Amino acid sequence: MKVLQIHSSDFSGGGGGTVAMERLHSSLRQSGVDSHILCGRKTTESPHATATPKSRRLRIVENGVRKVSKELGLHDIHHLNTFFVKGLKVYQEADILHIHGTHGHFNYLALPSLTKDKPAVFTLHDMWALTGHCVYSYDCERWKIGCGNCPYPKVHRRIKRDNTRIEMKLKKWVYNHANLTVVVLNKWMADKVSQSNLAHLPTCQIPNGIDVDTYQPLDPQQCRSLLGIPPHKKVLMFMALSLNDQRKGADLLLESLQRLPASLKSNLVLLLLGDGGKALAEAAELETFDLGYVRNDRLKAIAYSAADLFVFPTRADNLPLVLQESMACGTPMVSFDVGGVPELVRHDQTGYLAQPESAEDFNNGIIQLLEDDQLRNTLSKQCRSIAVEEYSLALQIKRHIHLYGSVVSNVDYQSEYPVQLQLSKVQE
Repeated sequence: MKVLQIHSSDFSGGGGGTVAMERLHSSLRQSGVDSHILCGRKTTESPHATATPKSRRLRIVENGVRKVSKELGLHDIHHLNTFFVKGLKVYQEADILHIHGTHGHFNYLALPSLTKDKPAVFTLHDMWALTGHCVYSYDCERWKIGCGNCPYPKVHRRIKRDNTRIEMKLKKWVYNHANLTVVVLNKWMADKVSQSNLAHLPTCQIPNGIDVDTYQPLDPQQCRSLLGIPPHKKVLMFMALSLNDQRKGADLLLESLQRLPASLKSNLVLLLLGDGGKALAEAAELETFDLGYVRNDRLKAIAYSAADLFVFPTRADNLPLVLQESMACGTPMVSFDVGGVPELVRHDQTGYLAQPESAEDFNNGIIQLLEDDQLRNTLSKQCRSIAVEEYSLALQIKRHIHLYGSVVSNVDYQSEYPVQLQLSKVQE
C-alpha cells in the first residue's frame, strides 16, 4: 500500500502536528508501508519527501492573491500550487492520502479535487478545520453556529477583516464535496467534530503514538549528572516549541513559582527546553538549566527522566506529545483541565489537574507532588504503564494500517468501530 502524507512541512523538529506526522511516516516505512511525504516546505534531504511544485510565475501570482486574501482575512487560499498536486507522480501512485491539517502551505479549497479519485484520511491535530479562523477557540463557541463577530481576531494569525463566517461557509462547502475520513486523537476532539461542519463524515479515534523504547524511565541521577544538574535538588521541567507562546502559559507558570514557599524554592531547579527560555529563566528567580530547543529524542528522554515533575501550564491543547513523552518516561505531570489534557493528566493517577487559569491551584499541584515522594513514585509507575498500554507507537501503526485498508477497500469500519469505542477496541 502507498500512502501520501500531506503536511505543511517535513521537518520533525516543528510543532506537535509535524512531529506526529513524521513519526507516523517513519514508523509506517519501518513496518513495510510505502509512505511518502508531500509538503509545502521541504527542509530535509529525505528521498521520501517531496515539496509541492511552485514555479517563479506561480509565486508571483500567489503573492498577488495573498495580498488580497490577507486584506480580506481569509487564510491559505493563495496557495494555488495545491491544485497542481494531482500532476505529481507521488500523488498519482498513492493508494490513499493522509492529510495532517489544512493550514500553512496548503489550500483547503483543493480538497474536493484531490479526493475526487483518491480517498483521504484527515487527522485533526487542532481545531482549525472546525473554525473560521482560530487553531483553538478557547471559551468561544461561535464555530458551532458559523462564526462571525470573532472575539479573538488576533489569535493564531491576526485578521484585518472579520470574514470568519465566509471562511466557515467555504469550509462547509469543501467538506460536503470531499471524500474524507476524519481521525481525531481523543474524545475531546470527537465531541467537537460531532458539533461541527465535519459531523456528517465518518470519524474514528486514533491517538498519536510514542516510541516507548526511546522514551522510557532512565536512572535519574545519571541523567542529572549528564545535564549538570545538582543531584539532591528537586527538578521541575517545562518544554514547548516556543516558551514565550501565550497559549503555553509561561506567565501562569511564573505566577505559580512565585507562590512557592521559600524553603521549597531554595531546593528547586527549573529545567527548560524550547526557544525563548532566557527571559523565562531570568524571571523565574530559580536556579535554571536552559537546554534551548532540543530535537534529539534521546536527550529529551534524559531530560524527562532527570525531572521530578513535568509542568505544562497550557491554556488550550489537543493531545500534547510532550505529555505523552513525559508519561512514557514515568515523569508525573501538573497541567490544567483544558482540551484533551485530562485524557493524559489523570488527576491522582498520572499527575495533578488544576483548574484552568488558576496559578494558585497549579501551585498547589506542584507543592503536593514535590513534597510527597511516595505519591510521586506511585504516579510515575502508573504513567509508564498507561503510556505502554494505550499510547505505544506500535499500537498507533497497527490502527492506521487497519484504517487505511478499510478506507481503500471502502469498508464501513465506522459501524463496526465507532469513535466512542476507539480503534483500540479492534482486535490486534
